[in-house]
Amino acid sequence: MIDTPETTPVRASTMEKIVALSKRRGFVYPGSDVYGGLANTWDFGPLGVELKNNIKRLWWSTFIHKRPDMVGLDAGILMHPRVWEASGHVVNFNDPLVDCRTCKSRFRADHLLEQKLGLKDVDGKSPEELSAILREANLACPVCGNRTLTDARQFNMMFSTTIGPVSETGVGVYLRPETAQGIFVQYKNIMASNRVKIPFGVGQIGKAFRNEITPGNFIFRVLEFEQMEIEYFISPDEWEIQFENWLKAMSDWIDLLGLDRERVRVREHSQEKLSHYSKRTADYEYDFPGALGWGELYGLAYRTDFDLRSHQEASGVDLRYFDQANNTRFLPHVIEPTFGVERTFLTVLIDAYDEEQTTDVNGKADTRVLLRLDPKIAPYKAAILPLARKPELTEVARQLFADVQAETGALIDYDETANIGKRYRRQDEIGTPFCVTVDFDTLADGAVTIRDRDTTAQERMPIAEVPGYIRQAIR
Repeated sequence: MIDTPETTPVRASTMEKIVALSKRRGFVYPGSDVYGGLANTWDFGPLGVELKNNIKRLWWSTFIHKRPDMVGLDAGILMHPRVWEASGHVVNFNDPLVDCRTCKSRFRADHLLEQKLGLKDVDGKSPEELSAILREANLACPVCGNRTLTDARQFNMMFSTTIGPVSETGVGVYLRPETAQGIFVQYKNIMASNRVKIPFGVGQIGKAFRNEITPGNFIFRVLEFEQMEIEYFISPDEWEIQFENWLKAMSDWIDLLGLDRERVRVREHSQEKLSHYSKRTADYEYDFPGALGWGELYGLAYRTDFDLRSHQEASGVDLRYFDQANNTRFLPHVIEPTFGVERTFLTVLIDAYDEEQTTDVNGKADTRVLLRLDPKIAPYKAAILPLARKPELTEVARQLFADVQAETGALIDYDETANIGKRYRRQDEIGTPFCVTVDFDTLADGAVTIRDRDTTAQERMPIAEVPGYIRQAIR
């Protein structure tokens, strides 16, 4: 007999296990892997791109399609360089950089002081202040151990490139470090071409690029990433209620993903830690495993009218909103909920990862690894498995595969390799909610066995009912 599974705590080393599983099962690969990789770049494999796209589709459906006060946008990655001057990124989008003269390693000065000296009040200090603390502490390089660290200096995190020939005629531009500014500079066109009235929001999903000094922790912080971001335009007198509304909407999204609420908390930013554009910011944080601990999952900021006012002054274009009811014009204020795609991806993998200690049919200890992914975002919604590679079984199984795929419109797996136990374990490990087995009894009674991933419970069901059952279960 097989023992009832018992869940075992796996938090301490979950990150290492997730990284290994991601490569082994085709979720995430190191970038440029055959050349030894490129630090902090990652490629999403066949299962990874499905999970990632499912997350993005669910977000778009939730926040754009289902809300009458929302429209979408897909702005370009390259923008006029004056955009980033007006937004404050050229001046303010900096990290304090420290070099080791011996081994040439680079570190963020504030992070170094937090890690080595336990200082908690260095974030936001000037390079001169940080340099003074570093010199007094005489810190050694964490990599080579030599006490040859430079003073701190500002390092702008935007990647730069050139449009046209690399000469006097070329135009210097930046790869966008955020998607928000694309919405702000198209705000006037959106107002003119769509029937939108305040309050309304513009959402988009797109790539952003940040030349981080110390990226890492798998895909938690990377050089190239995707944002799911909203700029919600409001009257300034309603910002507090709208802020609370969006806190609730983001909380509902977390529940929609199926995340464990005990691992999620809200953290308000203190006034001295606010960004230059923000009057209030709150982060949803997740308790990541290992040394990472509590880290930002999503952010919500009240940006006031900083962005529209900055672009209005820099461009000379009137960006005020005309309120017909009151016959007045004003610059809208903005609430900004922002969601990272990669960070969502990583969080759902960590949250879903589980191990169950069992015994096999021979009484030997065994471990079942599974991803308890919500069916809405799981890469495969079901797997069709003929018990054996016999023509009479595979013919029925392939027809059922086609029927389920047609009924659900979702990605369904078909697998006839290895024994049925190994195939179950593979599907568990990649998060497939249901396995449907076509066996020899199917030929006589027209029924199949449906196995639930989370409970391993099996149910016999007429084959004609399976497509509708799967469709209902995944929705």
